[in-house]
Amino acid sequence: MISLYNPLKFWRINSSHFHTTIVNLFIMYCPNFTYNSNCIILSWSMGEKMTLEFICWDVQHGSASYIKTPNGKQIVYDFGTGSYQENSSVFSPLLHLKNNYGVNSLDFAIVSHPHKDHIDDILNFDKLSPTTFLRPRHLERSEILNNVKDTDKPLFEKYFEINDRYNQSVPEGTSTLLAKNNGGVEFQTFIPSNCSQSNINNHSVVVSISYANSKILLTGDNEAPSWKELLEDPQFIEAIRDTDILLAPHHGRDSGFYSDLFKYFNPRLTIISDSDVCDTSATDRYRAVTKGWTIHHRKGGDETRYCVTTRNDGPIKVSLGIREDDKKPFISVSID
Repeated sequence: MISLYNPLKFWRINSSHFHTTIVNLFIMYCPNFTYNSNCIILSWSMGEKMTLEFICWDVQHGSASYIKTPNGKQIVYDFGTGSYQENSSVFSPLLHLKNNYGVNSLDFAIVSHPHKDHIDDILNFDKLSPTTFLRPRHLERSEILNNVKDTDKPLFEKYFEINDRYNQSVPEGTSTLLAKNNGGVEFQTFIPSNCSQSNINNHSVVVSISYANSKILLTGDNEAPSWKELLEDPQFIEAIRDTDILLAPHHGRDSGFYSDLFKYFNPRLTIISDSDVCDTSATDRYRAVTKGWTIHHRKGGDETRYCVTTRNDGPIKVSLGIREDDKKPFISVSID
């Protein structure tokens, strides 16, 4: 059975709201705001407004992404840690959002599936007090803990504690994932559940994000069995049709590449989040089904790319919106 997004299937707790910092105001209302440890760069283009921002962090082997909707709702997808660019194995995207982006609370948090490389940052979860939490709730504790090292068990115990705590239904019509509540972004989530739980990659939450006539697809670590299951659902097919930006399944490896997906879309750009050493990379296969897109280097210069990787290109920022001057949709991608 495939679970399509239904507000009553998500779970929440009440959380306190903190003072919004000046930096957070810039993030919410200035599409071209960027921040690093050395400086703030702030620019405002009168040709663009109401922008959706998506960042795929450089978290080495793991996965972690951040979404800011046009009206400032804050969402994270997965909780990987580490950074090649910072030469750090402990870089925390959650603490980076809190300390450098002024994000004091999250409106929605998603764990695609509870593997270590997707929950490494879970111990910092409560520092951003997510209002709502989505995960593949049907997975059995014994299957999740299968082959988990003793040294990693505190991460999983924290995950289980959060899983048990977020047990209240979201009142109908109030979810951050509804377009009326987030500035016009359509989120659709799908959770495959028929595959064997011996491989929980195949139970990853898939998220389709649609805004300003463009789409981003977040895929977790799903592999062939779960892609086959999902493609039996007409609603899923419509959700992924004409996807523009693909976050490659299972870190861009061969096991996640499923050719039937590309009957319904050929992305303009494929993003791969993985380590620098991988014997099963499918980058060339993704390049063959990707159209190519002009990306901007933060230090200057543009080029056409088919695939970008966090291991080589650092954090990957995607902006979607409608230009104010000519009313045309735009997709802007920047890398290091």
